[in-house]
Amino acid sequence: MKEDELKEIFLSEAMDGYEELNKHLIDLEKDYQNKKAIDAIFRITHTLKANAASMGYSDVAAMAHTFEDIFTEIKNDKITLNAILFNDLYKAIDIFGFQLKAIQSGSKEIVKYRGIKTKLEVIVRKSKFGENSIPDAFIEKSEISINKLPGKENINIELENKNIKLENIISNEITLNEELKNEPDSIQTNDSKVNFSDLVSIPIRKLDNLMNLVGELMIEKDRVVTVLSQHSNRNNEFSRLQRITSELQYSVMDVRLVQINVLFSKFNRIVRDTAKIENKNINLTLEGTDIEIDRNILQIISDSLIHIVRNAISHGIENATERTLAKKSDTGNIKISARSEKNKVIIEVEDDGKGINPVIIRKKAIEKKIAPKSIIELMKDEELIQLIFEPGFSSAENVTSVSGRGVGMDVVKKAIDSIGGKVEIVTEVGKGSVFKLILPSSMALKSALLFGLDNCEYAIPLSYTQAVIQLLKTDIHKVAKGLVANHLSKTISIVFLKDILNAKSLDELKTGDLYQNGFNKLENTKKINVIVVNYGNIEVGFVVDRLMQQKEIVEKQLLKPLDKTKFISGATILGTGNVCLVLDIPSIIGQVFKNTKNNI
Repeated sequence: MKEDELKEIFLSEAMDGYEELNKHLIDLEKDYQNKKAIDAIFRITHTLKANAASMGYSDVAAMAHTFEDIFTEIKNDKITLNAILFNDLYKAIDIFGFQLKAIQSGSKEIVKYRGIKTKLEVIVRKSKFGENSIPDAFIEKSEISINKLPGKENINIELENKNIKLENIISNEITLNEELKNEPDSIQTNDSKVNFSDLVSIPIRKLDNLMNLVGELMIEKDRVVTVLSQHSNRNNEFSRLQRITSELQYSVMDVRLVQINVLFSKFNRIVRDTAKIENKNINLTLEGTDIEIDRNILQIISDSLIHIVRNAISHGIENATERTLAKKSDTGNIKISARSEKNKVIIEVEDDGKGINPVIIRKKAIEKKIAPKSIIELMKDEELIQLIFEPGFSSAENVTSVSGRGVGMDVVKKAIDSIGGKVEIVTEVGKGSVFKLILPSSMALKSALLFGLDNCEYAIPLSYTQAVIQLLKTDIHKVAKGLVANHLSKTISIVFLKDILNAKSLDELKTGDLYQNGFNKLENTKKINVIVVNYGNIEVGFVVDRLMQQKEIVEKQLLKPLDKTKFISGATILGTGNVCLVLDIPSIIGQVFKNTKNNI
């Protein structure tokens, strides 16, 4: 995050704290026994001290530290509140206000504060060795001689036991009057202007509502431009409207972005607690904490990321004995990193554990009957590893409080699929694994490829799209009850989307007889348009009637009772005014290959 942004956040929180200090101090002045006000003031000054120190504002931190010391003694009933002390406390709070105002305006002038700070420090020191241990006379009259103080010898003896010199305290008192004269007076100097923070707190529901309205505006803009363009060739007249609406949309999207450190910072404790349960030593490294992502996306994937990290500790990283035998250090390593690529945010969870063994995955998949044994035995290593995302799958030998129940990775997959993201796994036996989460940086805008089936328009998110190709009927071959073709020296499945979307029920899809209907009706010489998509390392070619365009769309979720509709994730409105349905690629591929496995 940029320094200016950090300064804005600090000032926003500090100004709020300053106003709260005034409020609680007024409450405390009305009731000296108000413990809630005392605790609140102590908490606010403690936070202000820490934040100011981290930003390098040493003067603010020093004042806050002294104020915190005063209220520590007040909490411990070692300082008695009175009208004189309240005047000093109000003066100290006003100094806070002057300091924050100087930071906000960028003024080079130093706000003098040492007089009131020293006065409060003397009160704190006095409380530490008893209210009656030091005569009040030298507190009120700094010009009094040390040698003439009554009982000087007894006072010095008492102070020596506490490693404090009376002369030092008296010298501090003597300088008070001179320093206080040079400091701004809270009544005379403070003007009538009210200072406001440059930042405001907004409930996320209001931002969501604003984003929805901006989405509606974008859709309406496209409709107006499309309709008017049909009657005029002067498209440049709309360029300004398009620029303004686009800037508005991206500005609202930017407001919803948060630093990923909001989530990453929690992993220090999560890793520590999980490692303790598993009796392992784990070193955690965090990188890319300043990357920004849509708050809603971060909220959706937070549980998934926690589960992946806990799995890495429980399943991936060996115990100390196993690591020693493998010639590794006793301490396992986990690195959680984030980076931004175009309109994507990539989060990686990397460990130096034992990796994922495809042999073990194959054995467990057969035991748990994840798929027919004949299919599992034919699977490649990459396909086997994807089975860890199947419901009920677990490679753990024993059930623990962390893992082994077979619930988790399938939920992770569904959560990431729901926002148009992907999970990729790179693993090497004995070396470790990397879980890569490829996420959109924002949920408000989605790049999609538009196409037509019959008289309807549909969209496929570009995050799943690999290529667009044309094939002849002779390029496609029947295999069992499915279809395949060759693409870039690889064999991919071919699916006629019309066969799936026109099915009357899911039961009709389960028979497997449906997947060759479109192929059988196809003319031999006709070229067909195929959109190649990739999901879970599975490439499939979807046959469509016509290709339209690539476009950024505002996808809206389907409302009840349509929210449970299979194969559709949402909808948008095109410039023509037509409703365009957005396909749920994970759901379609999952259904197709589930039926294929069961019918071979």
